[in-house]
Amino acid sequence: MAPRWLLRPILLFPERVREALARVEAAGMVPVTPNEWQIALGVLRMWHRVLFRSETIGNSATDPVRSTWRARLLVHRGVRFPFLVRERAVAPLDFSGLVSSRERVIRHLLGAHHDGPQFAYDLALLSLHPGALAEARDRAAAVVSGGDPRAGWLRDLVVFEGYHERLLASLEDALARGVRLPASVEADPDISFTGYLRWCAAQPPTPEATLDAWRRGEWSVADGVRAAPTLDLAAAR
Repeated sequence: MAPRWLLRPILLFPERVREALARVEAAGMVPVTPNEWQIALGVLRMWHRVLFRSETIGNSATDPVRSTWRARLLVHRGVRFPFLVRERAVAPLDFSGLVSSRERVIRHLLGAHHDGPQFAYDLALLSLHPGALAEARDRAAAVVSGGDPRAGWLRDLVVFEGYHERLLASLEDALARGVRLPASVEADPDISFTGYLRWCAAQPPTPEATLDAWRRGEWSVADGVRAAPTLDLAAAR
């Protein structure tokens, strides 16, 4: 087990991560639940993504920017970031999501843009909290209908047209059928929470083992030890 002094600067609150992993274990989300050090390696991988693959975060490949002046201003991610922090729609130092409360995850879904199937990571996180998916569905529906008095602001904050409609459809589908993705996407730790957990579980279990693998050229922060295997979630459950 990794010492707390090493885990804390990476995970922030290792005890919350441990509690979240207990929920993952109880839910039977993945065949092997990673330990805290393996989650820390996953966080380092996320840091690498932010630094070297930042174009995969907060952008849309297909949807047009909303025509409002706020959305046209907030399309610039540097301008958008402080508003996301103030909205509590991002937790800048919680790169795994395992430290965040259900309220923070819901705010993240409502206020921070997710492209394509990227909702899936946070939907799976919410599924660990009873009733959270239904609450998120109701709050997304209020934005879509205009019943939320802050609907216009939240629509502009995510910048791109159709976002909340896609979010609402994804939440309704998750409530009806569970959080499901095509096998090729399910294995992607950038998109899938279970893919992230499986990637972490495949990594060295201790700092010493990680250092040994790195010295042998068998581990890197970007790729880990090996790609996470494809898993049929329905069979795993």
